[in-house]
Amino acid sequence: MKRQHDEDEDIASFVRKALENYFQHLDGEKPAPVYEMVIKSVERPMLEVVLKQAGGNQTFAAEILGINRNTLRKKLVDHRLIA
Repeated sequence: MKRQHDEDEDIASFVRKALENYFQHLDGEKPAPVYEMVIKSVERPMLEVVLKQAGGNQTFAAEILGINRNTLRKKLVDHRLIA
């Protein structure tokens, strides 16, 4: 079984590589606001996977994420994952 630290490093490694690739392929263009780009890119798939793992139960998904259920609902609406 993987330790939490190892899993965190795996995710960080993927993000690091993706950002390095992004900057390498700008081809002289000005970068987009990176913080917003990364958060938007990571948040939606994270919400999708956690909600699936929680069997669609938003209360349990919020608990897994360590956020308030109302915050989760707002994020789900923002990402158009629920109406």
